Amino acid sequence: MVSGCGYHFAASGDVLPTDAKTIYVSRFGNSTRITGINDQLMRYIKDEIDLHKRLTVVESPDSADLELSGDVKLDNSVPVNFNTALEPTQYTQNVIILARLKDLHTDKTIFSTHNLGSLTHTPIVAQNVTITTPTFLQQNLRSQNYAHMTDLQTDQSQTEMTQDQMLQRLAAALYTEMAEGF
Repeated sequence: MVSGCGYHFAASGDVLPTDAKTIYVSRFGNSTRITGINDQLMRYIKDEIDLHKRLTVVESPDSADLELSGDVKLDNSVPVNFNTALEPTQYTQNVIILARLKDLHTDKTIFSTHNLGSLTHTPIVAQNVTITTPTFLQQNLRSQNYAHMTDLQTDQSQTEMTQDQMLQRLAAALYTEMAEGF
């Protein structure tokens, strides 16, 4: 006799209805001051769903078995480290969403979350950027680029890169919770 612990891999989608093959990802609302963050997140969510190959993303709720909707509730950035002149050198960024997955055949919500988030620390001056981290190496800039950039340019490039990575992690976490129920 074989028994298991009940743990499942995220790609299997065991919590999703077995007859569900398609999903419509509606445009998430945006309750933040960051224009377009909801559209960026939606792109990453669709990519994450496609990656697992359990569901096919469709462009209309009329042709979908499931519908994912939600809202980006918070995107904030708070300075956490300062130089001797009390200028920020590092920020903590946080994005929080709420999401609902509805079975369109039964009109029932099969998953919801009200506080799913992603948090990261972002260095905004070249002296604080660790150029050997995997997250740094994934971007297009190299260490020699930072020597020629102003602090404002460093801030903008690091903030954009960090936000993209946070949204990717958030999309992956959302898929795991939605498909596996944890």
